[in-house]
Amino acid sequence: MSIESIDPEEVDAADILGSAIERREDPALLTGDAEYIDDIQLQEMIHVAIVRSQHGHAKLEGVETSEAAAMDGVVGVYTHDDLHREDTPGGGSYSLPVGWLLDSLRQVDHPILADDRVRYQGDAIAVVVAEDRYTAHDAADAVAVDYERLDAVTDPAEALEGDAALHDDADGNVAFDWEIGDADRTKEAFESAAHTASIELENQLLIPNAMEPRAAVADYNPGTNELDVFMTSQNPHLHRLLMSGVIGHPEHKLRIKAPEVGGGFGSKIHHYADEALVAWVAKHVERPVKWTATRTETYKTDAQGRGHVTEADLAMDEDGDIIGLRVDTTANLGAYLSTFAPAVPTYLYGTLLSGQYDIPAIHCSVTGAFTNVPPVDAYRGAGRPEASFVIERLAKPGAEEMGMDPAEFRRRNFVPEDAFPYETQVAVVYDSGDYEKTLDEALEMVDYEAFRERQEQARAEGRYLGIGFSCYIEACGLAPSELAGQLGAQAGLWESSLVRFHPSGTVTAYCGTSGHGQGHATTYAQIVANELGVPYEDVEVVEGDTDEIPHGMGTYGSRSAAVGGSSLVKSAEKVVEKAREIAAHQLEADPADVEFEGGEFRVAGAPDRSIGITAVAQQSYLAHDIPDDMEPGLEATSFYDPDNFVFPFGTHVAVVEVDPDSGEIEFDQYVAVDDVGNQINPKIVEGQVHGGVAQGIGQALYESAEYDSNAQLVTGSMQDYAVPKAMHVPEMDTGSTVTESPHNPLGVKGVGEAGTIAAPQAVVNAVTDALEPFGVDRIEMPITAERVWNAADGRTAADGGTDASEPDPDPDTAGDGNGGES
Repeated sequence: MSIESIDPEEVDAADILGSAIERREDPALLTGDAEYIDDIQLQEMIHVAIVRSQHGHAKLEGVETSEAAAMDGVVGVYTHDDLHREDTPGGGSYSLPVGWLLDSLRQVDHPILADDRVRYQGDAIAVVVAEDRYTAHDAADAVAVDYERLDAVTDPAEALEGDAALHDDADGNVAFDWEIGDADRTKEAFESAAHTASIELENQLLIPNAMEPRAAVADYNPGTNELDVFMTSQNPHLHRLLMSGVIGHPEHKLRIKAPEVGGGFGSKIHHYADEALVAWVAKHVERPVKWTATRTETYKTDAQGRGHVTEADLAMDEDGDIIGLRVDTTANLGAYLSTFAPAVPTYLYGTLLSGQYDIPAIHCSVTGAFTNVPPVDAYRGAGRPEASFVIERLAKPGAEEMGMDPAEFRRRNFVPEDAFPYETQVAVVYDSGDYEKTLDEALEMVDYEAFRERQEQARAEGRYLGIGFSCYIEACGLAPSELAGQLGAQAGLWESSLVRFHPSGTVTAYCGTSGHGQGHATTYAQIVANELGVPYEDVEVVEGDTDEIPHGMGTYGSRSAAVGGSSLVKSAEKVVEKAREIAAHQLEADPADVEFEGGEFRVAGAPDRSIGITAVAQQSYLAHDIPDDMEPGLEATSFYDPDNFVFPFGTHVAVVEVDPDSGEIEFDQYVAVDDVGNQINPKIVEGQVHGGVAQGIGQALYESAEYDSNAQLVTGSMQDYAVPKAMHVPEMDTGSTVTESPHNPLGVKGVGEAGTIAAPQAVVNAVTDALEPFGVDRIEMPITAERVWNAADGRTAADGGTDASEPDPDPDTAGDGNGGES
């Protein structure tokens, strides 16, 4: 089932909100007319290449730059010492800040160029500037670095126990110790439990893969001290603030602009050393400077995602009701603390562990570990996929322990529909939900009872089908700012917007979010057109430029519609109210008697006395006949700070066939039923689900950042790091329910990360269900053919196998639907 796109001209203005109209962004993207960072060409522009560490952990004994500096076409070569010379323009901290603090956090210095030590392969050591990109890279190869290699560690659990010390300020490589929930109450729940279930999990490190790698162009005007930086950013205003402090440039003289970003997935939220170095070089040499990362460079340096090692236990009473959840996680933080890294394995993870379930006692402890991999930070979902993976994988042994069907075990423990708003035991309040609806629709779409019969018959024939469930929940639109501040955020989490009528009646909507593929130019225009009653084609949307937008917090965490869209609603409402006063003046009526609908102001009881809002806009600029003491013009600004998060949810079901002899996995069906609140544009919602599921399947079956014992990345290119191709992504049957959020005027909840949060456990559960006759109850991601083959043959119990090597041939015991989801 797929939603058909609609031509906007075929949609009545009154129906524009909620219509599946075509994305207006796509023609430029598909024809190559869109502008990316690497497309930018400025006069006298020079190029940067960055000398990076070859080793995962080493002391720098010396950096020799003379040969590189002497090469034809080289403008300069700079190391850490050059950043601190007295003649360095502007000064600066030259270290990257942390944007989220915890009480137990060990803050460590993160220089933008390494000083005496490198802590991961790819750590920046020197910057080479040359007239062209090729010369810059040749000169970078000519920089001689003398290393003394040190012990390296990439596994977070080993980092806490081993001898490879990364930072003097972090004993035992501990970045933080954190916990949430009630330990005593949870202990009591386990002591009184009639049944318990346990699981060990690893959520592997993932490498972001954007269409355009990170890139930056910086242009400095010494006459005005203005510095323009064009960069691949998900949050330009935040990058402006942070970069200002790092390189010592006045914030109001620094412009950050994000053209087409080419995808972010969280990796372009963070403030990296590289973009700050480009800006510093532009000031230092007073010429425009460009840097575009190679794909290999981004694999070594982009903030990676996930990286959890977890033990989790479930306590149940005699009826199968969950009474306690206990989780212990070690989180990989990488070599340094990235911008928002401390929040991801703590507040964005621990607070979602209750899932869709009514669990009266929960306790979670998390230890963050420094390791010799790139800094680890938000990656699509950011903590919520890891939390959902824990509770949804743990549901397997829970259902099995109770001898219950996995779907019914979940249903039995759902938060009831009449319990909302529902406060969990891990500090959040779910806004609204009806979890049984999405489960019921998903079960109907896979014809669950018929599948179990088909599964038994297939097993009797020597074929192994499996079904896996994922009843996920996520938190979007992190808010309010006061709460975020209490939790450690060093930024507000509101959003701003400006809605402006022009004299001709067209409208420009400015928003502080920064789209990079989500379809904001379409959905935001739908919102504003609906609120103002103007044609959709007459609304332009502007984002991603700190010189254009009053201020903004950016795009991440599926916040755009719930926070940015709601801000646009508020600004549009203010515009309508000012326009109402002008209309009332024009119509010689009391503003209280003037009604607004469909772009027209009418006097109540006298429908012939009316004036359109576009005519009002013209009058506001003429200012010949507007109310006394009213300023001309028609525009309004809003800063919207929500009362609470929003909590999308849904049920995803994967149906697979597994060949234990070859290890191959084929999808028979993939069903996604999501509740994201009201849908501004159903086609865009569907596209977001498709893209998210593709990334989730990538984690489940193909992707993993792998390092050797010296912390050398062995999956450093697309030849080794298996990003799924189109042929690896199954056809998807999508459905939806609608449960409005009460916390924003649009009733929306967010969809950008849903598929990525839901898919991994659905796939893993399906594969282990298929392998249940072989005694397989655990298999780690990515589920490669080799891992399936070994697990089915009982070769690698630690990776998911058991000692069983032959399936149980009796269908009655091989799979009766009870506890089948493993």
